[in-house]
Amino acid sequence: MRNILATLAVASVVAAVTSVAIGQPSNPRGAIAKAVASTTRTPANVARDRYRHPTDTLAFFRVKPTDTVVELIPGGGWYTEILAPYLAQRGTYYAAGAWANGLNGIKKLQGADAATYGKVRLAAFPAAAGEPVVPAGSADVVLTFRNIHNLRFAGVDRTQAAFSEMYRMLKPGGTLGIVEHRLPEARDAAAEEKSGYMKVSSVVAFAKQAGFVVSEMSEVNANPKDTADWPEGVWTLPPTYRLKDVDRAKYAAIGESDRMTIRFTKPRK
Repeated sequence: MRNILATLAVASVVAAVTSVAIGQPSNPRGAIAKAVASTTRTPANVARDRYRHPTDTLAFFRVKPTDTVVELIPGGGWYTEILAPYLAQRGTYYAAGAWANGLNGIKKLQGADAATYGKVRLAAFPAAAGEPVVPAGSADVVLTFRNIHNLRFAGVDRTQAAFSEMYRMLKPGGTLGIVEHRLPEARDAAAEEKSGYMKVSSVVAFAKQAGFVVSEMSEVNANPKDTADWPEGVWTLPPTYRLKDVDRAKYAAIGESDRMTIRFTKPRK
C-alpha cells in the first residue's frame, strides 16, 4: 500500500513535468558490467552491489564509455572504482567535490593505483572563486549518488544553486542522473533537512527550476522495507549503523535505504 500511495504522489508531481522523448541509444551494458567486475574494486564496495545495483543504475543513466562524465561529491570513491576504468580509454571522468579536502578519497585512490585512477580529473563543487571547475557545456552526463540531502543541511539551502551548476556543466541534451534516499511524499518536508531523505517532488522541483526536464524514473534502487522514519535518520541503516549494536540485526535485515533513481535531461536549444 505504501508503494502504491508513493507512486500516486509521484505521478501527481511528474504530471506537471514535460517528459522529453530523447533518443533511445543502446546501453553499453556489457562494458558497464565488465567495469563493475573489475578486480581493482575494493571487496567491501563489491559487497554493497546488491544494494546499489551499479550495472543497472549506470545503464539506466545511459553512461557510454566515450562520454565526459562528472560525478559530484564522490566521497571515498565507491562509483569512482567503476567509472574511472570504464571511461579511461575513450572517455573523461571528473570527480567534483569540496575543494580540496572533499576529494581526499579520490586522491587516495590515485596514490594507491595510478594506473587505474591517474586520468581522473579533479574539480571543485560547489566552487568558490579561483577554484578549478568543470568547463561549461562540456559534460555528457552529470551523476550524483545520495548527496542532494547534503545540500539542505545546517539551515543553509544550497540545493538550487547546486542544480544550476549541474545545468551549467552539461551539454544541451546531456543527462543528469540522481540517486537519493527517498522520503514519502506525505511526510513533513522539514525532515529533508535532518533525516538524510528527500521527497521526489522536492528533487524534481529543484531540477525544473534549474531548467531540467524529467526523462524517466526507475525503481532499480527501491527498498520497500525502508519506512524512512528511523531514530537517527537514514544513518540508522547500513552501512552506517549509527545506533551501533542497538537493533543491529533488525536494521541489517532491512538493508540500505529506499532510493529514487531519476534521469533528467538538459533541453536542446
